[in-house]
Amino acid sequence: MAPRPLAIVAVLMLSACASSPGATTASSPSPTPTSTTTTLIGAIGAAQYRIEVPTAWNGTLFLYSHGYVAPGTINIATDSPARAISSWLLGHGYAIAGSSYSSTGWALEDAFKDQIAVLDLFNQRFAKPTRVIAWGGSLGGIITAGLVQLYPDRFAGAIPICGVLAGGVATWNTGLDGAYAFKTLLAPASQLQLVGITDPQANAQLASQIFSTASASPEGQARIALIAALGDLPGWFDPGGAQPAPTDYASQQAAQARWESQVDFPFEFSYRSELEQRAGGNPSWNTGVDYAHQLAISPSAAEVAALYQSAGLDLAADLRALNAGTRVKADLTAAAYLDRFISFDGNLQVPVLTMHTIGDGLVVPQDETAYGDAVRAAGKQDLLRQVFVSRAGHCAFSASETIAAIQAMLNRLNTGSWNDAALTAGALNATAQAMGDSFNTVGGFFISPPAFAGYAPGPYPRPFPKGSAVPT
Repeated sequence: MAPRPLAIVAVLMLSACASSPGATTASSPSPTPTSTTTTLIGAIGAAQYRIEVPTAWNGTLFLYSHGYVAPGTINIATDSPARAISSWLLGHGYAIAGSSYSSTGWALEDAFKDQIAVLDLFNQRFAKPTRVIAWGGSLGGIITAGLVQLYPDRFAGAIPICGVLAGGVATWNTGLDGAYAFKTLLAPASQLQLVGITDPQANAQLASQIFSTASASPEGQARIALIAALGDLPGWFDPGGAQPAPTDYASQQAAQARWESQVDFPFEFSYRSELEQRAGGNPSWNTGVDYAHQLAISPSAAEVAALYQSAGLDLAADLRALNAGTRVKADLTAAAYLDRFISFDGNLQVPVLTMHTIGDGLVVPQDETAYGDAVRAAGKQDLLRQVFVSRAGHCAFSASETIAAIQAMLNRLNTGSWNDAALTAGALNATAQAMGDSFNTVGGFFISPPAFAGYAPGPYPRPFPKGSAVPT
């Protein structure tokens, strides 16, 4: 997804299993010594696919949706976020499948079509599953939630993991807020482009240069904290490190700066170009946004106030500058495209279990609030459960934590009701811990005790439920 390395973990947790073109069938070693697994790899149009079916298949298929692939980079099919999870699923009799999608970038339109095509192929080459569970991480999380909204009759349940569950319009609007504040506060006279980006690579390089200059001073650091607060970026970056203390504002700001410069910049200042090409224009706007209000609802408001005071800056003056700046309007046709691919109406027809780390600065945990609010507004809250892991990183889950969520969904489908006692942090941690150290590795780097925790994220900065109006 974005640059990177250990502290992001998502790139590793969501890395694809390699597949090769051409429809072939082969056998591979099974996770159990008494069975074999049939592996089918090939292509449907421009999309690669990978399907694995154990000989003792129990009739359930897990359809996996992978995360964001940067425009123009290698795009391969994968049917699970990690081999340990694949082995567990296959060893327990579950089939797994997934598509590469026909394109990279914000590939939702293609992903929906291509994932359904994989389901259709599975039915033809094997048999129609007794039930299909959609699951996926990051961009694959929004695809997972979108699949069960668009095709509820094809799925029994869904597990969006670290998903972009605020929806496309809300997500890119929030990204625009950060980019707008960055340029307005740090380089208003620069040639940095917020929308209509003509040279994505050069634009991202310019943003990095502006950031490097600003981050060297207390004044710049305070303003970087304000920019981060408008998007609710967490003050915790390293999944292997402890969360900074509530009043350790210097450490929080340093973590937010890393999220901004190392992870979020490519999306705000480069990858937006690919989205606009798909959408036929700019789908985002910040007309009518009150940035003083946006800061007030941020969990980092106290940090920003303290850093501004320490730097001798006038916070109110900077907020006035943001509110007085030239705003960006959306192209209505492009906004409608992004709304289709996709915003959420909350009208669930199948059980959905979401999982998110609390220290995620690429897809913030407040995405879960936006999704939960939409579900409650539709009166379908009984079908939704949301669990959180107390760790930094995007999609920084151990295999055991992911499997614990899978088991909770299977129990829901097998019994017809949620076992809320089994969904408490303590119960989920016990389930995950029992799998042993080999399953409790995060990103392949370090062993971590399961870290499910009670958590309630605050409001999403710029919610946009399906059906909302776009300002003209």
